[in-house]
Amino acid sequence: MLAELINPYYLQVASFILINIILGVSIYITLSTGQLSLANAGFMGIGAYTSALLTLNFDLPIIGGILAGTLLAGVFGILIGIPTLRLQGVYLAIVTLGFGEVIRVIFVNWESMTKGAVGLSGIPHMGRELLNTLKEFGFDPKILGLQNNQFVFLAIFLILLGVTISIITFFRRQNRSRVGRAFAAIKLDEKAAESMGINITYYKVLAFAQGALVAGFAGALFAHVLAYISPADFAYHRAVEILIFAVFGGSEVIWGPVFGALFLTVMPEVLRFISEYRYMIYGLIIIIMMAVRPQGLIDVNILNWLKLKTSKRRQKHGTSSQKSM
Repeated sequence: MLAELINPYYLQVASFILINIILGVSIYITLSTGQLSLANAGFMGIGAYTSALLTLNFDLPIIGGILAGTLLAGVFGILIGIPTLRLQGVYLAIVTLGFGEVIRVIFVNWESMTKGAVGLSGIPHMGRELLNTLKEFGFDPKILGLQNNQFVFLAIFLILLGVTISIITFFRRQNRSRVGRAFAAIKLDEKAAESMGINITYYKVLAFAQGALVAGFAGALFAHVLAYISPADFAYHRAVEILIFAVFGGSEVIWGPVFGALFLTVMPEVLRFISEYRYMIYGLIIIIMMAVRPQGLIDVNILNWLKLKTSKRRQKHGTSSQKSM
């Protein structure tokens, strides 16, 4: 029964949705301080290639490769974040987009290490490595009524689901902390925040580093879920795609990019017959959203309205249950 419900294709799509949600969170972090960065595709590539090369060439465990790729992306985030502190708006976007393209060109031309445009194949697969490890301890997926490939994709999905929930929970809590309030103050009015004693340099670099860490982490996961990467995976279109998660879903609250990533990953799968026009549709979405709803579909007002409706329903349900008693 369980085996009939688990479709590896649907699980793989769900896994890509979760990776895109992590990428959406990465751009939300930098946007929360008012910084429009398009470097996330570059950070994603750094995380992916670092983890892939370490696990392929040095037999490093997948967990070690993912951590190394994440940390290196974070270091690059700091190195890029510091010199771009004086840039804002479109100027920051152009510089960070250029950084992402430089990283992609390095991946293409450093053929001795990255195999150029061909890309890296044979990267240790997260699900298969987990299955092989469990089999050494006598585990067989047939115990659960599953085939090997079903267990592999189910394990990947569950791991990514746990990771995604943890990341969202962490940054939701951060938003309610001193760091989150400093981010909000900087986004609202940088000069006023500085006059109130907030260290602008520290918090803007922190946001940049956190965004880079999360994007690099998503890239490392991407490499070990797909088991193949190429420079084309981290090109300009990826940077635009990540930005659209926030533009469409909304950048005021963390649920905006989460919804944007979910919706815009599912739609190309549902509308396969127009998938080749995806980027044209993305461009149209940006134009429409900027004209009609520049804050995105989900903002603070929407969330407050949903909370109010939910609380009224609970009160109504509680009142009716008391009367029945």
